[in-house]
Amino acid sequence: MADTAGSTVDVARISAMDAREAARLLKGVRAAALAGDRLPAAPRPEIAESWRRMLAGGVHPDRDARSRLLSAAETEERRQVSPLREILPVLREGLLPALDEALHIMVVADADGRLLWREGHSSILRRADRLGFAVGADWAEAVVGTNGVGTSLVTRRPVQVFSAEHFVSSHHDWTCAGAPVRDPRDGRLLGVVDVSGPLATMHPATLAWVTSVARLAERELRIRHLESLERLRTVAAPLLARLPGRALAVDPQGWTAAATGLAPADRVPLPKGFGPGRVWVPQLGHCAVEPLPGGWLLRIEDARTGSGAASRVVLDLSRAGSWSATVYGAAGSWSLELSPRHAELLFLLAESPRGRSAAELAAELFGDPSRTVTVRAEMSRVRRNLAGVLTHRPYRFARDVEVELIRPAVPAELLPHSTAPAVVRARLGRAGGWGPRQVM
Repeated sequence: MADTAGSTVDVARISAMDAREAARLLKGVRAAALAGDRLPAAPRPEIAESWRRMLAGGVHPDRDARSRLLSAAETEERRQVSPLREILPVLREGLLPALDEALHIMVVADADGRLLWREGHSSILRRADRLGFAVGADWAEAVVGTNGVGTSLVTRRPVQVFSAEHFVSSHHDWTCAGAPVRDPRDGRLLGVVDVSGPLATMHPATLAWVTSVARLAERELRIRHLESLERLRTVAAPLLARLPGRALAVDPQGWTAAATGLAPADRVPLPKGFGPGRVWVPQLGHCAVEPLPGGWLLRIEDARTGSGAASRVVLDLSRAGSWSATVYGAAGSWSLELSPRHAELLFLLAESPRGRSAAELAAELFGDPSRTVTVRAEMSRVRRNLAGVLTHRPYRFARDVEVELIRPAVPAELLPHSTAPAVVRARLGRAGGWGPRQVM
């Protein structure tokens, strides 16, 4: 970056200027930086660092580069698996009421910089479309240059970008402020919430506003995490009360819900590839690991304990509206109430010992093998509660798990809500030799 002749560009100073005057100042700074000339003022440090990355990475300052938009199906698949989906109500409540009056839009991007949700003033949405700032677009810094989404992802900090602080000239009529959102369970970066609008709407307080709402969203995730730990504790406590020796229940990130025989740590680091069976856990030694709804039971091995994998599942579909899966293992048993969709999926897998692909399940559920996005999202949810019991590629019950399927005594009462072609066929086609119990 070239030498400077003046002081650093100040946010309050440029926000107090007329928008055109501020744009002229910032464009002069950018032009001098690109030419290697003496700068009339130094760009803000976070902007200067971003420009250096752009120059080193070969991003063209005057060419509007755009990546391929995700298809609607690809976007929906990312939405379904993104934890950001859970906090959209918080983001909307904190940002949307003021966006129309402020002529701004709200954008939520995942950790790759892909725009998954976009809402706000209709005229600004149309202007954003012309810029390529659309749902499914890749707004990573290395693709489109310095901006509130991509630069915030790189720096892991809130960033506000005015006019010609954007490295690419086609973005100079815009101002944006983005703040990262992290998973409070493990600190993982989930994505960015950004508020953008025309240059005339710039205000230095926008960044503080967006950052505050992002922190509220993280607080919502923290509350949801504590609630999930409480649900896990409810399931685990009866099991732990019956166990000899030392054991604890942890969630998928290793946070402890309950323990017996030892003082519980807040969190236990789980090794990569963690799963059911006999596993070495650094702080605990060899553990027999069993799946629980929303987590794992870890029994620290001693002379009295051995393998802890689940050995049997009873899928009870005998009572309409009250379907359950009961898992049996060395430590005892626990039950999971099933939603109508999960009851359908587990029934199909119980009927298919060799397993089913996402396309095959989509055909059996919806009569449409192309609806794999919905199937994968639902299977992801049910596998969170039946980890170690269900496997994928293809989806199936684990080979060493015995599955008992309990049907209604009357064939017509099998999942009566369901319109899935495979379930309808089962109701009609099994009337002759219908057996209420089936063991795989």
